[in-house]
Amino acid sequence: MKKNLISVFLISFVMVFSTQTFAQKDNKLTRKEKKNGWELLFNGKNFNGWRQYAGETMPDNWTIEDGAMKVFTGEGKQPGHGAGGDIIFSDEQFKDFELSIDWKAGDMANSGIFYYVKEEPGKPIYYAAPEIQVLDNENATDNKIDSHLAGSLYDMIAADPSTVNPAGEWNTCVIKVNDGKATVSMNGTKVVEYTHWTNEWDELVENSKFKSFPGFTEGIAKKGYIGLQDHGYTVWFKNIKIREL
Repeated sequence: MKKNLISVFLISFVMVFSTQTFAQKDNKLTRKEKKNGWELLFNGKNFNGWRQYAGETMPDNWTIEDGAMKVFTGEGKQPGHGAGGDIIFSDEQFKDFELSIDWKAGDMANSGIFYYVKEEPGKPIYYAAPEIQVLDNENATDNKIDSHLAGSLYDMIAADPSTVNPAGEWNTCVIKVNDGKATVSMNGTKVVEYTHWTNEWDELVENSKFKSFPGFTEGIAKKGYIGLQDHGYTVWFKNIKIREL
């Protein structure tokens, strides 16, 4: 009996030790990821490589908290009103890529992940860039339209809300774009699929709020920056990594 108890204890210890030892650390790449071409866009310590969209420095309403980027309501602003704090990773533009990013919504939070961002004087970050929605699905004011829920291609294709963890819990969003074909997954489940520069894409644009946006009607860029939105709510981001395809 003693031997059996000792064996059970040793097995349990080894399992716990292995889990703690080999669990991937935040904002770090494994050897396999490095070998497969992944690179970090955020090191968990500072905003190297990031700056305000159409600006030169980081906005004041972004900080780093517990190894995560945190955007919050800007000074003098009410929730839901951004403080011009949309940001981009400006070191490099991407064409065909796979992007993975963890995000966590605060209460009523609303934000977004952009790609193919191009900077145009006087134009907002969303005028010509596809957006994958970040949202507190339960409490956000913008939760009345299916294609506005988290994981959706904003105002175009709805994602399954059951794949999204509630406010206060982390989610992993993976966006993959290769030769125009795009897929989005939330927490390991594919939720959205579409293809740029096709009749299907043109129809999606025509049936969305973007039908009057020149950046969409004239055709989105085939290469651009990765961006994150300041919508006047608290949202955290970490483990931001990308690989070119």
